[in-house]
Amino acid sequence: MQKHQSSEDGATVLRPTMPPDLSALTQRQRIVDAMIESCAEKTYAATTITDIVASARISRTTFYKHFVDKRACFDAAIDYCVSQLEGVAASAHSAADGPGDATRKGATAVLDCLTARPGLAQLLSGDALAVEPAVIERYRRATIPALEALWGRSGNDPTPHLDPRLAFGQAQVLLLNQIATGKASQLPQLLPEIVYLAVSPFGGHEEALRQSRLASGESSGSRNGARRA
Repeated sequence: MQKHQSSEDGATVLRPTMPPDLSALTQRQRIVDAMIESCAEKTYAATTITDIVASARISRTTFYKHFVDKRACFDAAIDYCVSQLEGVAASAHSAADGPGDATRKGATAVLDCLTARPGLAQLLSGDALAVEPAVIERYRRATIPALEALWGRSGNDPTPHLDPRLAFGQAQVLLLNQIATGKASQLPQLLPEIVYLAVSPFGGHEEALRQSRLASGESSGSRNGARRA
């Protein structure tokens, strides 16, 4: 009896049981990641539940515990991608940064994230627009108020120098064109233009130009480092 108890204890140490709630979260994230990867590889329309469960290493039963259908999983993948971009932008700067520097750092972090995760970039630029066009509007509604708050907190006049929706649309066209033509790895080259468009509605032309020049130096340094590597 004692030997049996010792064996059970050893098995528990070697194979610890994951709490049910944590296990469910891990499974759900694997499913979402599988959806992102499959959409990048073969588009949402061509992706099947079989593709997703195989990539996530789960059963179909487990899939349906988390999502009612493929579209629900896709919507969750979009939400995840948008929240990822919001998170990296918010964590890229500190309270000590001025609004111009904070905006530049946030834009840099977003482009770096899209470059490092081409599947995420492809999902947001391709399938998201085809299946759920409102995703761009959702991201715009999150981005512009965040920038307004960023510039307003430092005592700057939040009244825009130009319509931020216009600047957002111009940045969107630049990014989507780069990704759609298979050049997601070159997104950092757009950094000076993206920074200018992000800063100019709130900081004006001179501050936008200054931040764009700073971004240009950072972008050049990043490319040179990549070539040396």
